[in-house]
Amino acid sequence: GKMEAHDEVRSSTSGSLNNEDGDAFTLTLEPLDEARAMKFVRSPSAGATCMFVGTTRDTFQERTVNRLEYEAYSKLALKTMRSIVQKARSGQLQPTVEGRDLPSSDRLLHGQTVTRIYMSHRLGVVPVGESSIVIAVSSPHRRESFEVAEWLLEQVKREVPIWKREVYAEGQRDLASGSQSTWKANFPTAA
Repeated sequence: GKMEAHDEVRSSTSGSLNNEDGDAFTLTLEPLDEARAMKFVRSPSAGATCMFVGTTRDTFQERTVNRLEYEAYSKLALKTMRSIVQKARSGQLQPTVEGRDLPSSDRLLHGQTVTRIYMSHRLGVVPVGESSIVIAVSSPHRRESFEVAEWLLEQVKREVPIWKREVYAEGQRDLASGSQSTWKANFPTAA
């Protein structure tokens, strides 16, 4: 069904899940800990670690942003993060470029050679300059960690039920709705 009404979402809570591969998925209202992410995925068998950190920037479509706010269906968001990682680990997925699947003639992801994955998304208010998402992937060789980290980010944006809104500086309104800010799905919803 449709997941439109963000009013039910306000129960955004922190939480975490693990899987049998030792990966971790967390949602938190606290600032994200990048050092912890790096430490978590480090392993003697991993020669490479790739970390992506998404941060709030100070402008959006040429308007001044004060902060971002994130809400989620927390339980479903965590389960979706875990299932995305299982797909990556199966190694049978095509890489995506800007959300588009590449033709099957392109090389497959090498998820099965990933050592460990850590994914954390911040909820609530995220001020300018602070992190909203951290994805860390370790693997024996660098190619896999780069590919898998990018693929995971694209999938999180496409599939995980997290909403964001930009809160603009005084007097700058969201042009589409005429309001100060609008909730946007971070993922596509069914029509």
